[in-house]
Amino acid sequence: MPARPLAAALAEGTVVLDGGLSNQLEAQGCDLSDALWSARLLADGPGQIEAAHTAYVRAGAQVLITASYQASFEGFARRGIGREAAAGLFARSVELARRAAGTVGRDVWVAASVGPYGAVAADGAEYRGRYGLTVRELERFHRPRIEALAAAGPDALALETVPDLDEARALLRVAGEYGLPVWLSYTVAGGRTRAGQPLDEAFGLARGRDEVIAVGVNCCDPAEADTAVRAAVRATGKPAVVYPNSGEHWDADAGAWTGGATFDPARAVGWQEAGARLIGGCCRVGPAAIAGLAGVRRGGPPV
Repeated sequence: MPARPLAAALAEGTVVLDGGLSNQLEAQGCDLSDALWSARLLADGPGQIEAAHTAYVRAGAQVLITASYQASFEGFARRGIGREAAAGLFARSVELARRAAGTVGRDVWVAASVGPYGAVAADGAEYRGRYGLTVRELERFHRPRIEALAAAGPDALALETVPDLDEARALLRVAGEYGLPVWLSYTVAGGRTRAGQPLDEAFGLARGRDEVIAVGVNCCDPAEADTAVRAAVRATGKPAVVYPNSGEHWDADAGAWTGGATFDPARAVGWQEAGARLIGGCCRVGPAAIAGLAGVRRGGPPV
C-alpha cells in the first residue's frame, strides 16, 4: 500500500496515470471482441491484466486504473456469472492492479474504474449520453458496482468517461457514500460534454465536495485537453485530471479507430501549468507514451 494518500501526493506535485488498458492487452495478443471488453479477462485471463498493469508501472505510471470500466453485475450475469462470483471479479480488478503496483519500490496508487452506463451498454452510448434514464435510475445501476469496488480497498474511485451531467450527479451521489477519494472525468468534444452541456456547469458539480480530489477529462482528443483543464480548475478550484486518447477517433458504427495519432507527452507541460496534477493517457496511448509523460513530469517546471 502507498505510504501516503493520493490527495497528499497531488498537493506536492504532478502524478502520472497509466495509459489505455485495452490497447496494451491487444498488444499482448488478447481478443477483446466481447461486450465485457477488457473486463472479460477478469474471469478468463487475469494474468494478462496484471501483465498490462505491470507494463505501465515499469513505464513510470504512478496510478493504475483497474479493468472494471465495462464491468457490471448485469453483464457478468449474461455470461452465467452469479452475483457473488461477479463481486469477486470486481475485487479481483483491484487485487491485480495492487499486485502489479508492488513490483516496484515506490508509491503506486490504485484507482478503481467506474465507467459510465453507456460503456456497459457496449454500443457507443458513452459518446452520446442522454440514455433516457433518470438520475435515480442511474444511481441504482451504479451503486452495486461502486459498493463492490469500494469493498476491495482501492486508493480512489475513478468516475471516468462521463458523458453528461445527469450521470455525473448520480455517480457523485453514490460514490460519496463510501468514504473514498474520487476523481470525476468527463469525455468531451467541441468544448462541451458529449451530451452538449457547458463544461463550467459540468465541472461545477464537484465544487465543495471534499471527497473529489480532481476534476477533468479523459477519452477525448488531446486538442480538447488544454481548454478543459483550465475550465476544470476555474470551476472548482481543485486540481485537474487529464488523460486523453491518442488523437485517433473511434467509429462506433464501424467498430474501428480512424485518423492519425496526435498525442504528444510535451503537451503535459501546458497541462501542469494550467493546474493538472493527474496526467496520463486513455485509448491507444501505450507504455512508451506514458514513459514520455513521466519524463516530462520529472523534467518539467516545478508544480
